[in-house]
Amino acid sequence: MNAGTLAQHAPDAHWMLIQDDKGITAYCSLWWQNVPTYATPLMKGDRGDQAFAQNQHRLGLIGHYAAQDAESAQLLLNHACNQLAAHSCTLAVAPMDGNTWRRYRLLSDRGTEPIFFLEPDNPDEWCDHFREAGFTSFADYSSGLTTNLTQVDPRMVRVEQRLTEIGVKVRSLNLDNFERELQQIHQLSLISFRNNFLYTPISQTEFISQYSQIKPYVQPQLVLMAEHGDTLVGFLFAIPDLLQAKRGEAINTVIIKTVAVLPGKTYAGLGNLLVSQCQAIAHQLGYTRAIHALMHNANNSRNLSDRYAHTIRRYTLLAKPLAQL
Repeated sequence: MNAGTLAQHAPDAHWMLIQDDKGITAYCSLWWQNVPTYATPLMKGDRGDQAFAQNQHRLGLIGHYAAQDAESAQLLLNHACNQLAAHSCTLAVAPMDGNTWRRYRLLSDRGTEPIFFLEPDNPDEWCDHFREAGFTSFADYSSGLTTNLTQVDPRMVRVEQRLTEIGVKVRSLNLDNFERELQQIHQLSLISFRNNFLYTPISQTEFISQYSQIKPYVQPQLVLMAEHGDTLVGFLFAIPDLLQAKRGEAINTVIIKTVAVLPGKTYAGLGNLLVSQCQAIAHQLGYTRAIHALMHNANNSRNLSDRYAHTIRRYTLLAKPLAQL
């Protein structure tokens, strides 16, 4: 674990399992203070459509996880769960490095496609580590692939016309004003993602720090900014799959990593329009494939992606109820 990352992520505890004959065989970090909120409905109203009582959980997060073998994993995860329970947590969620802006979830179904740029990876046996410790699936995610970048949803003609009529314009990212662009994207993200599963806000400083690390790899034509007057109302972040070059392949794939749009009927369809436009631009630039990356299976982004792509990879976030000590 990088000391700088550990300091920036500020976990409430960090534990290492050290065995005399092997050295460090497993480690993880824990968060129980600044964590997402989560509640499950207990009962519904007479019409069966509105929950009026909820079971509010106090989450504890396990992240920065690594283990060399199953025995070490069980010792570490049992200790981690006991620690979270001792701090009044009722549900352990893993793996998550403090929040969903950072690394979280496990690659659980690898499929046949190679790992793409910025995709989290882990040994396949890590899923077994958590399941053997009593964790079960909490949320499911997937990535999809399309090989037809010229496909056009016929509804996008009307969407584009309506948005153009009210003054929405789409442009590429301005790399010469990168930090200011990130400030606007951060402000939009805080609004667009606030109802996402296990959402917590992130500071502008950390957001800019994260994205600044990948500035050298950004192809600005693939990052779209939708503006209504002086206000950013939508954006799409895509990036070439640079891992193809490391494998000695031609880079023919773009990764559509993030799409965000201001909520409300005014900008309905904008996210789909941005995806359509990004794929068309990628085709013009010579790319032949696009990966729609790391989508929560219950989010609108998955519904949007299903119009173009088929699933190539699955990921899982796990959880375990904790008995109070």
